Amino acid sequence: MVYSGELAHRDNAGGGGTIGPGDVQWMTAGGGIIHEEFHSPGFAKSGGTLEMAQLWVNLPAAHKMTPAGYQPITAAQIPTVSLPDDAGSVRVIAGAWGEAKGPARTFTPIHMLDVALAAGRTAELPQPEGWTTLVVVASGSASVNGAEPVTGPAVVTLSTAGEGVTVQAESDAKLLLLAGEPIDEPVVGYGPFVMNSQQQIVDAVNDFNSGRFGQGLN
Repeated sequence: MVYSGELAHRDNAGGGGTIGPGDVQWMTAGGGIIHEEFHSPGFAKSGGTLEMAQLWVNLPAAHKMTPAGYQPITAAQIPTVSLPDDAGSVRVIAGAWGEAKGPARTFTPIHMLDVALAAGRTAELPQPEGWTTLVVVASGSASVNGAEPVTGPAVVTLSTAGEGVTVQAESDAKLLLLAGEPIDEPVVGYGPFVMNSQQQIVDAVNDFNSGRFGQGLN
């Protein structure tokens, strides 16, 4: 997700394009993809600040080899919900918030919320019992569930017990709330590969070296 500046993407599956402030690129690596992210030519020429967040979401074993794909999501496609009492707003990138549904296509239940919270205001952002939940303070300062305030960039990890998520902004804050139903499967990572066993990692590296999931970018 881009906060400021422009980011370009291209991959060997034919996906590509440029995203700007408020836009999101949602890529599924699946069975294998070669890709790169870089400054757009226009941004490289004009210069400025590039501020973005990149997140990796694990795929369950049953979908590890799903065909790779790329989903560009513009700011206009992301529903925005106003918080009560002019406290701020919630943009629903994935999952749901109230009646609003996020456009990102996911393989397991996920909530990804882009939250803007005004100084001195409080937001109640409850998540399902048992889910893994993180609050990323991208900028500004905020306290989560009454704990000591943290100043961004910072990550707050919540317990899976209970549903309550209360965030109070000490100053104007930009937040990402990330929550998902646990997959509860082994995770083995090596470089850009994330699989469920060491043998699968070996197989993935061999597949890459033999060109089985596409040629490199020219």
